[in-house]
Amino acid sequence: MNKFISLSLLLLFLAAFSPITGQQNDITLEEIWGGAFRTQGMEALRSLNNGKEYAVLNYDRSKKASTVDVYRYKDGEMVRTILNSSNLPGINHIISYELNKDESKILFSTGLQQVYRRSSLGIYYVYDIKTEEFSLVSTNKIQEPTFSNDGSKIAYGYQNNLYVKDLNSGKTEQITSDGEKNIIINGITDWVYEEEFAFVRAFEWSLNGDKIAYIKFDETEVPEFNMDVYGNELYPSADTFKYPKAGENNSVVSLWIYDLNKGRASKVNLSEYNNYYIPRLLWTKDNDVLSVQLTNRHQNVIDLVFVNVANNTSKLILAEKDDAYVEVTDNLTFLNNNSFFWTSEKDGWNHIYQYDKEGKQISQVTNGPWEVTNFYGFDQNTGRVYYQSTENGSINRDVFSILPSGRNKVRLTDNTGTNSADFSSDFTYFINVFSNATTPYTYTLHQSKTGKLIREIKNNNDLKKRLASYKISPKEYATINVNGAELNMYMIKPLNFDESKQYPLFMYQYSGPGSQSVANSWMGSNDYWHEMLVNQQEIIVVCVDGRGTGFKGRDFKKMTQKELGKYEVEDQVAVAKKLGQLPYIDASRTGIWGWSYGGFMSSNALFQAPETFEMAIAVAPVTSWRFYDTIYTERYMQTPQENPSGYDDNSPNSHVNGLQGEFLLIHGSADDNVHVQNTMRLVEALVQANKQFDWRIYPDKNHGIYGGKTRLHLYTLMTEFIKNNL
Repeated sequence: MNKFISLSLLLLFLAAFSPITGQQNDITLEEIWGGAFRTQGMEALRSLNNGKEYAVLNYDRSKKASTVDVYRYKDGEMVRTILNSSNLPGINHIISYELNKDESKILFSTGLQQVYRRSSLGIYYVYDIKTEEFSLVSTNKIQEPTFSNDGSKIAYGYQNNLYVKDLNSGKTEQITSDGEKNIIINGITDWVYEEEFAFVRAFEWSLNGDKIAYIKFDETEVPEFNMDVYGNELYPSADTFKYPKAGENNSVVSLWIYDLNKGRASKVNLSEYNNYYIPRLLWTKDNDVLSVQLTNRHQNVIDLVFVNVANNTSKLILAEKDDAYVEVTDNLTFLNNNSFFWTSEKDGWNHIYQYDKEGKQISQVTNGPWEVTNFYGFDQNTGRVYYQSTENGSINRDVFSILPSGRNKVRLTDNTGTNSADFSSDFTYFINVFSNATTPYTYTLHQSKTGKLIREIKNNNDLKKRLASYKISPKEYATINVNGAELNMYMIKPLNFDESKQYPLFMYQYSGPGSQSVANSWMGSNDYWHEMLVNQQEIIVVCVDGRGTGFKGRDFKKMTQKELGKYEVEDQVAVAKKLGQLPYIDASRTGIWGWSYGGFMSSNALFQAPETFEMAIAVAPVTSWRFYDTIYTERYMQTPQENPSGYDDNSPNSHVNGLQGEFLLIHGSADDNVHVQNTMRLVEALVQANKQFDWRIYPDKNHGIYGGKTRLHLYTLMTEFIKNNL
């Protein structure tokens, strides 16, 4: 952009929103948080077995009724309704549904009570499509109800135990009995597994439905965390749950197989393998063979083990190792002969590999200096693998198909931006969801073989037309070279940008391992807020993904190992300094903000580079990785006992004496993820350093800090802080 900055411009979208003279409106916080810019989508899409139809959950506001409607892929015509809440006495609406394997029954819920990020308790019903009869699964609020493959039974969790309901007889059997809050959990993950291994249901039906594999969590030695809940009563209550902080005891996990015919469970011996964590269970195509993924505490090796439940033996099939850590994914896919597909970063980039049932590599399916970002599946009829990748640039996503040999690759999506696919069950069709920085979500139907467009299903053109009357500046995508690395970046300038003027610089980032904030995709709530700031306060907003973020190869992502916050902060500081040399940037007015990991980063940037940053906002920040959970933190940092300097040298708490600028610190008091303890410890450190700052605590709000007018209040607070201090 000038002699001081080396930018490889990707300015594909400068004409994003053409100005409409005299009628451009200011974006308001009330509109952002009132849903004025909400996009339309397709709710709970399920492809049916015939490959020709799909089901979608709809809601008719005028009739106040929920329906599960079936549509033809080819022409989009609705052909039938398989569930209508109007026909079900006592049922007002449906918020989730699942079909059993032969699509004769529907499991649906009318209300869910959130527990943590991914878990919920709910009242569930089973509806028989043929007889049109429905019944409660349980009068209790249960977790993770799941059909057996033949649809005759449902297994679920309740109060830390597992139950099986026979839908033919109506009888329910409790298959575990030792479950107890904060002591033993059967078949449902504990807090840290749910948050960091991203799953809740820790049980799996065998193919024939005669066995259930499940993980037992013994939380006895895990330290308890107490969180005050203020509520509306005279005395606050306490929410007490097991939360293993870095270096502390985790749940002791064990694998069990319950035999429904014998009515008893047996423990699987996994002592020969790295069995500290059990992050995945998946039955193979053999009813007696269960695959188990196991990992050590450092998470730098994953053992893929096959367990023969008929004779209770096991075999190591594959050991995936890395000097830093190995990602746990859901990409393991079995073929009928029990050969399987697996993704790995072992060549420096995330790619697809095929192995035989003994774990011998058959082929590397994909190859190149780019990342596979989603594995969609394998079509056994055509022999093609379907996947999503960054082959068209790390900020973009496209859908491809390829033969397992790595030959005959076909790009199935044409538009540059973010493409994702939902394939029909027989891989005849796929629904592509496309967006980029100037195009809100568009849903189109394509042939899987060629990618040929068949029809448009849904778009958000009305929103795009409405936004043309608002002050919205285009994102200018680029790369910036600092600290020897090419970093992805975008910049947003005011619509009335004048290169002869100087503007404040406001930087936004997240920066966590493997993350991505600079992406060629449609706007989220923060983007609308940034547009409001840019055009009402006349500032320039910049976002840069520094070293340690994702989709640019294994080495780029994992170079922050054992030093979270070191190189990432160096990059944000270097970017701010480099941009500050531009003639239209006022380097004396530079700010930075972020949420969670981004709050950890913005705090560090302000404290460690007072000569560069004049202000920072930190929302729900980690202030010491000693306070965060085992699985996430130790994956990147090992334990505090092994790496004390990595924890302390990069903690904002260790750098409070450097604070010279304006600092706003925000947290929710009921944050079960990043505990408010983080903020309290930072507050005390700042007080003892005699540093003045602003802070807010939102009572009984979790890590998302939302509910009612909370987000409106929060963003009003931050907007005023920026106005007064930048």
